[in-house]
Amino acid sequence: MFSMSPRELKRMLKKMGIDVEEYSDVDRVEIFLKNKKLVITSPQVVAFKTGGQVAFQISGVVREEEASAQPAPQQPVAEEVKISEEDIRFVMEQTGVSYEEARKALVNSKGDIIQAILAIKSAKG
Repeated sequence: MFSMSPRELKRMLKKMGIDVEEYSDVDRVEIFLKNKKLVITSPQVVAFKTGGQVAFQISGVVREEEASAQPAPQQPVAEEVKISEEDIRFVMEQTGVSYEEARKALVNSKGDIIQAILAIKSAKG
């Protein structure tokens, strides 16, 4: 396995369209599960941003706590995505799919044309 400096890795990911952001001022991270809560102290948090999505990498000291300390679950808020006819037609032309498939891919990608095209092409194999 070859070693790569963090700077080289960041540069390589940037070329692939992935922005990397390191959060240095994080005291703790809490992840709420149905039956318990995971508390990560002294965490190192890195966000990988691509398209309309963000993936987090979190490392640190993990501790489990009882569920009694959990807040009430929140109702998900439906996000309205406006898709133009022009975007749908463009995705149809680029991928050869139907109107409905192109629109569905755009809605799933929150209007991101490139993500929609990539999703359709990867589904086709």
